[in-house]
Amino acid sequence: MLLNCHSFFSLRYGTIPEETLLDLAQQNGYRCIALTDINNTSACLNFVRMAPRYGIRPILGIDFRNGIRQKFIALARNNQGFQELNRYLSEHSHLKKEIPDQAPAFLDAVVIYPFETLLDTEKNQFLEHEYIGISSQDLLKIRYSRLYRHQDRFVILQPVSFRHKKDFNTHRLLRAVDENTMLQKLTVFDTASESEQMQPIEVLKARFKDYPNLIYNTEKLLESCEIQFSFGEGRQHQNLKVYGKTAQEDYEMLRSLSYKGLSYRYGTAVDDRILDRIAMELELIRQQDFVPFFLVNHDIVSYARHKDYYYVGRGSGANSIVAYLLNITNVDPIELDLYFERFMNLYRKNPPDFDIDFSWKDRDDITRYIFEKYGKNNQAALLATYNTFQHSAAVRELGKVFGLPTHEIDALSDKKFEYNKLDDLSKLVLRYAQYLQENNQPNHLSIHAGGILITQKPIHYFSATDLPPKGYPTTQFDMVIAEDVGLYKYDILSQRGLAKIKETLDVIHYNRPEAPAIDIHDVRKFKTDPKINALIRRASCIGCFYVESPAMRMLLKKLEVDTYLGLVAASSIIRPGVAKSGMMRAYILRHRFPERRLDAPPELLRLMEDTYGVMVYQEDVIKVAHYYAGLTLAEADVIRRGMSGKFRGRAEFEMVQTKFFENCQHKGYDPVQTQQVWDQIASFAGYAFAKGHSASYAVESYQSLFLKTYYPLEYMVATLNNGGGFYSQELYIHEARMCGAQIEAPCINHSDADTCISGTTIYLGLQMLHQLELRTMQQILHARQQEGPFVSLNDFLDRVPISIEQLTILIRIDAFRFTGIDKKTLLWKATFRLNKSTNKTPQKQLFQNQVKDYKLPQFQETFIDNAFDQIELLGFPLCSPFALSREPIPPGVMSSEIHQFVNLPVTQYGYLVTVKNTRTNRGETMQFGTFVDQNGDFIDTVHFPPIVKKFKLTGRGLYKIQGKVTEEFGFLSIEVAALERLDMVSRG
Repeated sequence: MLLNCHSFFSLRYGTIPEETLLDLAQQNGYRCIALTDINNTSACLNFVRMAPRYGIRPILGIDFRNGIRQKFIALARNNQGFQELNRYLSEHSHLKKEIPDQAPAFLDAVVIYPFETLLDTEKNQFLEHEYIGISSQDLLKIRYSRLYRHQDRFVILQPVSFRHKKDFNTHRLLRAVDENTMLQKLTVFDTASESEQMQPIEVLKARFKDYPNLIYNTEKLLESCEIQFSFGEGRQHQNLKVYGKTAQEDYEMLRSLSYKGLSYRYGTAVDDRILDRIAMELELIRQQDFVPFFLVNHDIVSYARHKDYYYVGRGSGANSIVAYLLNITNVDPIELDLYFERFMNLYRKNPPDFDIDFSWKDRDDITRYIFEKYGKNNQAALLATYNTFQHSAAVRELGKVFGLPTHEIDALSDKKFEYNKLDDLSKLVLRYAQYLQENNQPNHLSIHAGGILITQKPIHYFSATDLPPKGYPTTQFDMVIAEDVGLYKYDILSQRGLAKIKETLDVIHYNRPEAPAIDIHDVRKFKTDPKINALIRRASCIGCFYVESPAMRMLLKKLEVDTYLGLVAASSIIRPGVAKSGMMRAYILRHRFPERRLDAPPELLRLMEDTYGVMVYQEDVIKVAHYYAGLTLAEADVIRRGMSGKFRGRAEFEMVQTKFFENCQHKGYDPVQTQQVWDQIASFAGYAFAKGHSASYAVESYQSLFLKTYYPLEYMVATLNNGGGFYSQELYIHEARMCGAQIEAPCINHSDADTCISGTTIYLGLQMLHQLELRTMQQILHARQQEGPFVSLNDFLDRVPISIEQLTILIRIDAFRFTGIDKKTLLWKATFRLNKSTNKTPQKQLFQNQVKDYKLPQFQETFIDNAFDQIELLGFPLCSPFALSREPIPPGVMSSEIHQFVNLPVTQYGYLVTVKNTRTNRGETMQFGTFVDQNGDFIDTVHFPPIVKKFKLTGRGLYKIQGKVTEEFGFLSIEVAALERLDMVSRG
């Protein structure tokens, strides 16, 4: 009876989650309702998936509107009708076209025109698929309307948008947010009616009892509509099902490619174990109908290799030898004994994850290639994500709606307030912000970081699409719903680490042309290189992919990592959750002290001998759930997926969790031990690696570590040119200097747009000058390329059109230092020359003009002035920050010496690099600091909550650090007792 129901995916309008809508319908006696969100289909598939649990027969449709002005509601009679509606909505969305008054003649969908809307039109004829929607408020009007003669077209149209009064109030706030106006300025025409609440079916029918034909027409219309999608265990995947011409040809192609890759990957070392693994995988891939999935991924990386794009294939697919042979991944599952069932098993309905990372410079072209090849028949789309209202955003939006001043909104957003001292309006903002959060209210749709769907059916069979700035169709549902219906994404991601590796090779080529050719893919050689492994053991990995952060530096030292397998484990142990669960410490203890491995339950030690009975990888969760707790592989995979954060809280996860504990009890395990094992599994929540995924990361780490070991200056240049990494640009310049580089400020004769190197001298790029315009940069480089280096300021001004503001930036950074003239004199000369000239565009001169050189006084140029110019223009000084201390730095203990002071108090002086804030179990803030000392070595500090409250780290600067040297597993840090920020010199 309900033909016009809105979920909270009627963005900034509706307020009801789709499952709550079904629950509400069940409570009110309905057996069939239609979900018709406003210009949106985000909730549709999940609505259909969950409807059977509530005994509801779902109908899908769309409420077509221009803004809030309702034009018509369309309901799909079947799946083809849903596809029609999605296609129609997408066309208008992509082209930014308004919805017309008259709906098209849909073949498999019906159209309902609201009675009030029709009164504003001259429409008098209705096709077989067109109806007139009558609400209870319309009943008094219809008898006297020109439309009364079309009673056979009348159906009940009682919209549902809210649960209760609070929802309606929230709706009004959302409408004000959407209109970017204050609440008091909303009119009744800007919002829905408060009556759009669900009524019991008996009440609704009673309201229309005088018009039985209305009830009959509505029920008949609902009966004519049926929508079906497959979910759960019985579903088939909906990805591209045939890559070439036939399924058999696809399989033969995959088989041929696999065996062709043997010689490249294994040479002559092919044995029965490898051949058996290939045969087993190929057969399972065929059984599971994933052959096209592998071939598409192979096609993508083949295109990348053809274009000389670097990439890293990771995810659970790295457990596959077929993926390794097809060059999708670079990880040998035989070498690492990767757990096959994590990659695929007969009970796993979704294909393996292939997360393929490309350079940030190359990914756009890869995406273009995919859409051009696979999207021609509307069979490719980007995946959406849902951006929900979080505290800060909700408070800021609602604060503006209520008209609060900016400073009060800031305080509420940053949680810097005492609730009891707030006025009623501020409390109202917080109350409704919390309600939006608790309701998980979507705010707008966004784009998944890298998910692309390539489907067998047109994408509009499943969803309408938007066309965001990226220019590619984007679904209106997210990856979880996609998997539910059998659509599995291809992850095409970008990262800067790969660009660093590729650019380093280019820099080596021009700076060290005599260097031998480098095969950066020969990772086998890197893994056994003693110099590289020594670098890892020392944790001297600044700039290197995934191993440079303070936390990773600490872990590498504690584990004394100096092997590839050790780095693979470290890459997974570092994930969030392990430290809090206590398993990171347990792993380190068992790694360094073999006798402690007996602390592990024997069953777990037998299952995970290589990780000492500690669950480190996702496949460990499957092993423990299957072999330890006796769950089926299908149930084990439910736990694995739930622990990755996607499906936690779903009914199927809760059932399997219960069975885990019941099985362990039947097996006679100690309940305390069972809980500890489950807590280990729970530490994977939201973030976990398959072993193959960690191994893929370690491969890229070794590639970058090789370059850092043998070509450190070239590698740091590439690091600077690709956005750095974990740290700021300043630290990478410091690291380059520690590796022997001479750092030069940008220079008009030596610098390019990017940072470049000549021998051991690094010239910072012109683009590091934040205020220098791109056009100015291009004109400088073009003039230099055309006629060679500049010989003077006047020569520069004769050849480059430039404003005095842009020229001042270059002079202040000392880009004309080759002239030997101080900066203040140059500024005088430049100002005089540019102010006098009426011709702003330099003209080619046959003879060099003589420019009168006025005698100027001798100007003083100080070291401090230069440093402050650098801070203003680059963001940091090129001198040692310690040289900018107002008072001389007293003697202190250097980091190279603190091993002599374990458990003793020390005073150190450090320049702050980075701070990590975290929370204790009590919710108190504590901090981990990273500084560098006067020798350039790291100082690692721990700030417990009382110290954090008393001594603030107030941003970048010099600090006096007092505390006790602590040592844990060979890693030294300072437990801070007192902290003092030192005064810096000021500009005179």
